[in-house]
Amino acid sequence: MVADALITSFVPDFRAALPDGGVLLGLDAGTKTIGTALCDAGWRFAGAGKTIARRKFAADKAQLAALVKERGVKGMVIGLPLNMDGSESPRSQASRAMARNLAEFGLPILLWDERWTTQAAERAMIEQDFSRAKRSDRIDSHAAALILQGAIDALAGSAF
Repeated sequence: MVADALITSFVPDFRAALPDGGVLLGLDAGTKTIGTALCDAGWRFAGAGKTIARRKFAADKAQLAALVKERGVKGMVIGLPLNMDGSESPRSQASRAMARNLAEFGLPILLWDERWTTQAAERAMIEQDFSRAKRSDRIDSHAAALILQGAIDALAGSAF
């Protein structure tokens, strides 16, 4: 286990941990699925990836590890579901626990406020005329892309 892997909600600290940029993996962790998204190494565009059906965490982690290796991921952005008043909820604690477990990958992790991302993703998918079934299958990955895009937009603003 990598004990000193950075887990933060502070964009400048995350940015400092990745001075050369690199591909980032965004995650929207639900109770039934984990939505994934990836961005380019220059942190300009995030796109929805695959949706992982949740099983035991060891199996989920193995799928994420394969994705990290395959895509050369340098850091992760995990959605942090906060209450509307900014306070944390039991789901927030589940996201923090996931971050601690994924810290074993040795990559810096940014916890990103994900309020409204699922609703925004669903609205965008409706506007693109996705069927209800396709929205159900892909909503978490589209939410992960919104989480990641928000983070990389903030990272671009905090460049050295």
